[in-house]
Amino acid sequence: MPHSTAGIPRRTVTGAAAVTGLAALFGITAAGRARAVSQVGARTFDVSVASAALGRSAPVRLILPSDFDTVPGRTYPVLYLLHGAHDDYTSWTRETDIEAFTDGLDLIVAMPDAGPTGIPSVWRSGPDYETFQVQEVPALLARDYRASGVRAVAGVSTGGYGAMAHAARHPGAFAAAASYSGILDTTALGVPALVEAIVARENLAPHSLWGSPLLDLLVWHDFNPRARATGLRGTALYVSSGSGVAGGLGDWLPEALESLLWPSAHRFTGTLDLLGIPVTTHFYPGGGHSWAYWKGEFAASWPMLAGALGLRE
Repeated sequence: MPHSTAGIPRRTVTGAAAVTGLAALFGITAAGRARAVSQVGARTFDVSVASAALGRSAPVRLILPSDFDTVPGRTYPVLYLLHGAHDDYTSWTRETDIEAFTDGLDLIVAMPDAGPTGIPSVWRSGPDYETFQVQEVPALLARDYRASGVRAVAGVSTGGYGAMAHAARHPGAFAAAASYSGILDTTALGVPALVEAIVARENLAPHSLWGSPLLDLLVWHDFNPRARATGLRGTALYVSSGSGVAGGLGDWLPEALESLLWPSAHRFTGTLDLLGIPVTTHFYPGGGHSWAYWKGEFAASWPMLAGALGLRE
């Protein structure tokens, strides 16, 4: 595969005729469904989804196949890409060349919102991002965008948590799941404090996610990818994480964050090994909690994701 300077392979961008056709199609679709749709790229659109789980409308960014408007009878698998903490649903198109990378593929890419913390879970006091991402967005895609039932999910940081938590808590919903520097054992040493710090940074009430890590340990356990690992049997898996400060380059904060999650990732994959569940891992020395590493990890995991989605690499 050819490689771009951004670290993700590129393919030829779609022609002007296809862009015009998609824009016209989306104008009709938006009117027919009374949804707000805006075009932000050659094949990229932002869709506002009315969500009962969230109690409001929330955005999802979609990248459609090049032939979406010219082959109306075709259905497409979906790759869900989840964003990290203190970011939003635009991160994958802002930080990578995912639109160019997927050009020419029979694939829908969906990048749903997960709120300011990027933790796509069922909040104890607030929204249900798990239902939004696992049920409501797929239902929309199947209804309006000819999505097939074949899905894969990948995410960075808290989105990596979401990828594994969604796949584990909904066995069979995803053919593959990939985590890049994800939070994969929510009860590992230091991780509850990190999760609560993420919540606090967004000025949200303490314990509003899963309650107290001590008093509500069973709830934390229920939403822990490691504790729910048996649900991942039969799902193609990819896990990557860096050691951070040990072997790092001196970029202290992102390396410290990566170091904190390093044991969590190893505990998670160790549990998979004990259960006899195959997983492809890439544990590398150094590294920081940033897109500088995640772009390369996505490229490395792509053959697995493509195979699960029934695509050529």
